[in-house]
This record gives sequence, structure tokens and C-alpha cells, in this order.
Amino acid sequence: MQVEFILYVSDQSRSTSFYSELLGCPPTLHVPGMTEFTLGGCKLGLMPESGIARIITPALRHPSEAKGAPRCELYLVIEDLSEGIRRATRAGAILVNEPADRDWGHSVAYFADPDGHVIALAQVKYE
Repeated sequence: MQVEFILYVSDQSRSTSFYSELLGCPPTLHVPGMTEFTLGGCKLGLMPESGIARIITPALRHPSEAKGAPRCELYLVIEDLSEGIRRATRAGAILVNEPADRDWGHSVAYFADPDGHVIALAQVKYE
């Protein structure tokens, strides 16, 4: 089984630039209608809202109607939280919650991407 998570984005080009900077790597696929980043054993996809809307509407609401209502979290466990925060800041991420040691053993900072998707950057403190 291959796992891929797809975020619906309002501007594929802007989100591709954002995630390239945040993740520190170029996409492994970038064609009109889909961008993919290979992250270990899974992929992160970026699909324009307009593309998925042709498939899911009218049975479901248009993804653009969900702006400002987080419905998922991209939780990235990284080696160096300080460097991750610098990358997120350079990419233009919005800081949602300051980095802090969490009771599950990670130090985590929460951000939002240009479409309001929640991104958690986490560094293992203890297991």
C-alpha cells in the first residue's frame, strides 16, 4: 500500500513554492493539477481546489468554502525544530502557536500555510 495525503489549495504554484521551502526539497511531480513531494514512506500532494471541485461537487461543498476552518493537521517530525521554524518563516507560514514542549514528548510549533492548513513542526524530546 502506498499512502498519499492531498491538500486542496487555491494556488498550486504558490503552494508548491511554499512547501518546497518548508520541506527543503523540490517536488517529485509537478504537472498542471497535481504536485507531489515524496516524504519517506508517503507522499504529500497539492491539488488545485478547482480540479477536485469538478469531481466532488455538488455532492460535497466546494473546498474554497472551508477557508479558515482547519480540518486536518500536517504533523512533521523533524530533526531540528529551530531550522524548521526558520524554513517556515522564510516560506511565509503564519505562526499559530509558539514552540513549546508538549506532554507527549515532542517540542512543537504550530503554523498555517497560505490556505490555512495547520502544520505542526515537531522535534522529539523524549520517547
